Amino acid sequence: MTKSPSSGLTRRGVLTAFAATAVAAAPSYSNAAGFLRGGGDVRRLKMYSGRTGERIDTIYWIDGGYVGEALHEINVFMRDWRNGKAINIDVRNVDIMAASLRLLDASEPYMLLSGYRSPETNAMLRSRSSGVARNSLHMKGQAADLRLESRTTAQMARAARSCAAGGVGRYSGSNFVHMDCGPVRSWGG
Repeated sequence: MTKSPSSGLTRRGVLTAFAATAVAAAPSYSNAAGFLRGGGDVRRLKMYSGRTGERIDTIYWIDGGYVGEALHEINVFMRDWRNGKAINIDVRNVDIMAASLRLLDASEPYMLLSGYRSPETNAMLRSRSSGVARNSLHMKGQAADLRLESRTTAQMARAARSCAAGGVGRYSGSNFVHMDCGPVRSWGG
């Protein structure tokens, strides 16, 4: 849409107004869910793991409700690959990941680098790196570290931040973005 001399509207203005309306109208606990409402009443998540070789492409929400079997599949997929332990992944984080992927209009699945981390794994990683939080949201099933080959970390972080639903960490040097359903905040570059 080009700027119309009579209306003063621009494509960016219309899209900004639409996005603001979608977020404000979302009846969910998470703004991310508002971005998922536009494509019908279906929510989908696609990921693969370079660590295990596993892939997931699942519809986890249909007709106003979560699909238990699909959530279980996500829980198992996002398990601590080092020791096989799994917990229930917070659906708010699943919504943030799915909304961000949809906003990016990417056909490829996320590469999952880290989902759930057991306390033992988190302690081991902390002993090796100062960048691992003592009380990491990964240990609560509320965080994921993700990569897309077709998108930059800046693009991924921008999409996740636009959900205004949790924390977004951009790790350009390691080529991944951290998304969580904790307090809204952002870091990295």
